[in-house]
Parts: sequence; C-alpha cells; structure tokens
Amino acid sequence: MQNRILMTGQSKLGETVLSCADFDANLNFFTEDLAFELREIFPADNPREALLVAYGLRLRLRRGPEIPAILILYKDTVADGKPERSLAPGGTVIEWRRTRTSFELPALKATFQFAKLAEQSWTVGRAGMLYRDLIPDRQGGRFIASHIKIEEGGPVPDYVHYHDIRFQLIYCYKGWVRLVYEDQGPAFVLRAGDCVLQPPQIRHRVLESSAGLEVIEIGCPAEHKTYPDPILALPTAELDPQRDFHGQRFVLDRGDEGEWGDWRIPGFRSRKSNIAAATGGLAQVAVVRPHGESDGFRHEDCELSFHFVLQGSMRLDREDQSLRIEAGDAFVLPGGEGVAFRDVSEDLEFLEVALPADFSTSTIQRI
Repeated sequence: MQNRILMTGQSKLGETVLSCADFDANLNFFTEDLAFELREIFPADNPREALLVAYGLRLRLRRGPEIPAILILYKDTVADGKPERSLAPGGTVIEWRRTRTSFELPALKATFQFAKLAEQSWTVGRAGMLYRDLIPDRQGGRFIASHIKIEEGGPVPDYVHYHDIRFQLIYCYKGWVRLVYEDQGPAFVLRAGDCVLQPPQIRHRVLESSAGLEVIEIGCPAEHKTYPDPILALPTAELDPQRDFHGQRFVLDRGDEGEWGDWRIPGFRSRKSNIAAATGGLAQVAVVRPHGESDGFRHEDCELSFHFVLQGSMRLDREDQSLRIEAGDAFVLPGGEGVAFRDVSEDLEFLEVALPADFSTSTIQRI
C-alpha cells in the first residue's frame, strides 16, 4: 500500500492527525528526536492522544491502527536538492524540505529620489504608527524605505509575526524600542544609533517604545507579505545566534561599538557593521562622517545606494541640480550618475544602506 501524504504545504494553523499503534514510541520520537513541543495529552492514566507543535505544524498523535504515511515538514537548514528523510516508529516517513520564500522581485528601475522632511506629510500605518515615504517611486517596486515614529511611548499593540522578504533593516534614529526575536534570547532595547538586520521570515515582536521613537526601515521588495504566527511564543527557549534564515543571520549592531575607518569615498570616514557578512554580501550598512576634502564620484554597478541624514547638512550637486540636504532628508543615488557632496557641516552624519555589499565607485573631478 502506498503511503498517504499527510501534509504537502506549509500550514500555519491546520491540524494533521497521525494514527500510530505504538503511541509512546511515536510521542518520544517527535518530542525528543524532532523537538516538537507537547501542548496537550490525555487521558492522564493511559494517554492515547497528544497535540504537538513545531515547524508551523499542529500534529495530533492518536493511538490506533498503524497507517504509514509521508509527513512533509519544512525548515530553513535543509540543503537544496534531494529532500532529507527521517523514519518514525511504525514506518511513517518524515520528509524534510527547505522553506521557500514566495515573493516576486520586481525589475529595478533606478532613479534619483529626494525626500525632504520639511515638505512631506505623515500617514497613519500599522499599530497606529506614523509613516513617511523615503523612496516615493519605490525604484520600480524593488525597494521601500520608511521613516516611522511613535509619538506616545508605552506598550505597542503588536503580535508575533514575520515578513516574506529579501532584505529588511531597522535603524533606530531617536528614542528607544524594546524588541524580541526568534532564537536570539530575551527581549532587548534598541537605542538611537543601533540597528537590526531582520533576516527573511524570522519571527519577532515589538513590545514597547519610548515617547518620540523614530526609526528608519528599509525593505526589499517594496510590497511584501506579513504573516502572524499565533503558535510560536517569544522569546524562544533555544538560543541560536548563528541560525541561518534563508541565507542570512540576525544582526544586532550597537552604534557605540563599531570601528571607524576610511569610507570608499575620499573625504569621509565610516562605521561599518557586520551586516555584509551576515547577508552573504547582499547588503552593507554604514554610518558616515566627513573627514577632509572630497571630489565627485560615481557608483558604477550598485543596485541601491540609499542615504538618510541623521544630523548636520551638506549640498548635493548633480550634473543638472544642486540640493541642500539637512537632518531628516533622504535620497537615493542611481548607479552611473555623477554626484558630489559639498559644503559639508562639521557635524554631518548620515546612514547609508547599499546593495550589493561591494560595488565599484570611481572618482570624478567635476560635477
């Protein structure tokens, strides 16, 4: 008799029933060997049914006739190619497949973008937070950047959730916010100058914030799905800071801990993070300050070069335009366009988020 397939997708709320002759052996296998969490079991004097939860699945074990099956489970650490397999007592096959993202990456339409704080309005978004769009054209739908603020502090009406994304970064601009992430230990406070890399599909929750919290959030693609996870409780018991989430690792970058060095543009220094390594070269993040004289420059092959001015001011010269850039302003530089940063104030500091982590930049004398 051919094994029946009990699960062929990534169910988050559905319940799968597995009938097994040796109930005790299967209960031990799923809880000890596969790390399922036991949620309920009955009756107490002679258990015949148990509810187990893991990998986004609710599995109900029932004592009964052995009906061999194929149970398909998904996790991030399975290599591409032939699925891995485990065998449960009684003959049920556990087939492991790699979790996959479902988003479509829109074609990049690189343009110069400038978002002036003094000229923009705020809109009310999720959980009552205020949003300001920092990349109005979204680069063809490839990227979104938002300036987000919470005016009144206290608990945030959030829930455990995750995003189906390629890249996502949160930079704390002002105030503080308390967050908790899957497999990253207890909740922690993100303060001004800190940032987190949120790898694809990591479960997380915003718990509370200071009054006047402001963060900068950059995501790819611009439109991506957010899913609640009503099963997983945070913080998780397991601590796994090196866990791979679709080729990326979680990063908490403290602004007062990084080392400063020469930036790729002469006349500036930068404090880089380890986000380039954690994303496998997909992206880099740096905070930049002036340091000497600077010429014009051109990025030859970058996908995104996003900047948000944290403090101070400067003049941005393009081939056909000159703009005064001040704290709270943001801009995107498309690849191949010559620009220069001039009339830089001594206290200038800006955030740069760039994809990929490495790309060529050439110096030009005149703009």
